[in-house]
Amino acid sequence: HIALATARFPAGTTGHQLDALARRPLWEAGLDYDHGTGHGVGSFLGVHEGPQRIAKVANTQALKPGMILSNEPGYYKTGAYGIRIENLIVVTEPQAVDGGERPMMAFETITLAPINLDLVVGAMLSDAERHWLNKYHARVRQTLTPLVPTDVAAWLAEATRLI
Repeated sequence: HIALATARFPAGTTGHQLDALARRPLWEAGLDYDHGTGHGVGSFLGVHEGPQRIAKVANTQALKPGMILSNEPGYYKTGAYGIRIENLIVVTEPQAVDGGERPMMAFETITLAPINLDLVVGAMLSDAERHWLNKYHARVRQTLTPLVPTDVAAWLAEATRLI
C-alpha cells in the first residue's frame, strides 16, 4: 500500500507497470493476492470504472493526471482471515525532481481515514514507510479534528498517534 502511495513515475506509465510495487512485500514472504491492486473509480456508483487500473493483467491505458484509482492490496488466508488496506488515490501533475532529467507524476492519497495501528507491526516498517504513515495520519487528524465532536477528536488523536 505505502509503496504504491509513494511511487513516482513518468508520463506514459500504466497501472500494470506499478502493480508489483504493492505486491512486493507479500511476494518476499511467499504470498500473493488474486485480485487487482486498484481500479478506476467513477461517479453514480460506477465503482469499478476504467479504463485505468492497477493489476497484474496487462493494460495499455497510461495513467494521467486527475485519474482516481483505488489502492487496495490485500491478503486472504483461506478459511482463516483476510486483510486489505484501501484508499483512493489521484494521479498528480508531473513535477520536476531535483537532479532528475524528466518530471514525474505521483499519487496523492485522497481518503482521510486512519489506518488501524493495532494491526501494524512498527518494527516491520522501514523509516520511509513509518514517515509516510505518520505524515498521512497527521493529515487525517489535522483535517478531520475541527469537523468532529470532542469525543470523536479524542478517538482520532489516539487512532492517528505516531508509530
